[in-house]
Amino acid sequence: EVQLVESGGTLVQPGGSLRLSCAASGFTFDDYAMAWVRQAPGKGLEWVSDISWNGGYTYYAQSMKDRFTISRENAKNMLYLQMSSLKSEDTAVYYCAKIRDDIKYVTSWGQGTQVTVSS
Repeated sequence: EVQLVESGGTLVQPGGSLRLSCAASGFTFDDYAMAWVRQAPGKGLEWVSDISWNGGYTYYAQSMKDRFTISRENAKNMLYLQMSSLKSEDTAVYYCAKIRDDIKYVTSWGQGTQVTVSS
């Protein structure tokens, strides 16, 4: 039922910028908080950012503050992650997730999109 489809991942040079998108369907999008979670090669899952149902509250992991911006466009059922000043350490598969924001619990996630930061 729930579908989350990420897009926008590609090869980008260090210091570059990239915007990831997530198209949501199968649920009432603006009833839920959303998040981005990533997994770097050989590493575990890392919480990147999340956003409340109306965009009124956002959270960022310390390493992403001042570089990444999460946003949503509820009328289009879209979630975004604008990434700037990218580092090689940002190389990962990025997943869009529907969450319970009170406990940061993932209830659904997509297939992910690969971001590779390399020169």
